[in-house]
Amino acid sequence: METLLQELEWRGVIYQQTDEAGIKDVLEKEKISLYCGVDPTADSMHIGHLLPFLTLRRFQKHGHRPIVLVGGATGLIGDPSGKKEERRLQTLEQVDKNVQGIKTQLMKIFDFEGENAAVMTNNFEWQGKMDLITFLRDYGKHIGVNYMLAKETVATRLESGISFTEFTYTLLQAIDFLHLYENLDCKMQIGGSDQWGNITTGLEFIRKMAGEDAKAYGLTIPLVTKADGTKFGKTEGGAIWLDPEKTTPYEFYQFWINTADADTVKYLKYFTFLSKEEIEELEKSLQEEPHLRKAQKALAEEMTRLIHGEDALQQAIRITEALFSGNIKELSVEEVEQGFKDVPTHVLAGEDMGLVNVLVEAKISPSRRQAREDIQNGAVSINGERVTDIEYELGEKDKLGGTFTIIRRGKKKYYMIRYN
Repeated sequence: METLLQELEWRGVIYQQTDEAGIKDVLEKEKISLYCGVDPTADSMHIGHLLPFLTLRRFQKHGHRPIVLVGGATGLIGDPSGKKEERRLQTLEQVDKNVQGIKTQLMKIFDFEGENAAVMTNNFEWQGKMDLITFLRDYGKHIGVNYMLAKETVATRLESGISFTEFTYTLLQAIDFLHLYENLDCKMQIGGSDQWGNITTGLEFIRKMAGEDAKAYGLTIPLVTKADGTKFGKTEGGAIWLDPEKTTPYEFYQFWINTADADTVKYLKYFTFLSKEEIEELEKSLQEEPHLRKAQKALAEEMTRLIHGEDALQQAIRITEALFSGNIKELSVEEVEQGFKDVPTHVLAGEDMGLVNVLVEAKISPSRRQAREDIQNGAVSINGERVTDIEYELGEKDKLGGTFTIIRRGKKKYYMIRYN
């Protein structure tokens, strides 16, 4: 049976370790508490946040206790990591709202019951009470400016400029690690590769505040990349959010199912909890029968189920199949709106509902002559049903939910008609 570290190595999710031998030794000897944090810079996480938390969940599955930290305090300051300029400060009210949204999403990933139940915490609980003198005397005194200037996150910002506020961010995160070490026996922090400097500052803090014999560790996870060099987690519509109001479950499912062959096995290892044997079987299918896209389907199903639940997954599959077959009438109004969220939309203002006129007005066909040809050739469908009558009039029977009609021209070009 594989150890946890062997599994993490196979999945490719270990980037750096502060003490490789020490981490191996402590994980073999005991069950530890460890944490991963996220700052509430928005009211939802996106898929770029997932890998460290899914890695933390793997620790939980091996019997360790995960501490999930939402940075209500650090979110008010701003992490300079990966940023070329200062973040815009958010109000306390906005950060509180963001905290609640992110907590809801994290609740779906971890098990909060049982012997090694996950712990959810917010660093505003201890940092929000701290006064300036305490910060400077009890914490600031223990870390040298030269040490902080050497951190890559600070060094890369010196030329463009960094405020004292963001300069102190690494101290605030170090205070978190120390607090969790002292109060929750937290022995490890994990995070993305951009968090290495913050994690090592925390270890330095623990060594100075808790003594040279204090044992604590850090582990970072690689930046997720795509084989073609483009940024992971971004589409033409922007980030892929975990909030179903920002990215619908159908869009979420489509993102994963459209993963390039070259990235699919890596993402199955990174993001899913499928076993080594299951992933190797899918890899074999990808190589021998790529047209079946079994690996992409498994990836999309696992991720949509994890983040949105079984019902939302089945709905996403239903929408996908209906769009492929053209059987739109099998979908509910809500499902149609999900599936056609980004298609060209035209609001019909006039009373003339003749199909030829609608096709021209909505720029579905370039001219009346072409519109008539499209209809006669069977290239036009209304709500999934082909129409060949050039005298066809759109009526109440064509309004899904009384609000819109879906017109398809050709095999793949869909349009939504809404009514005033």
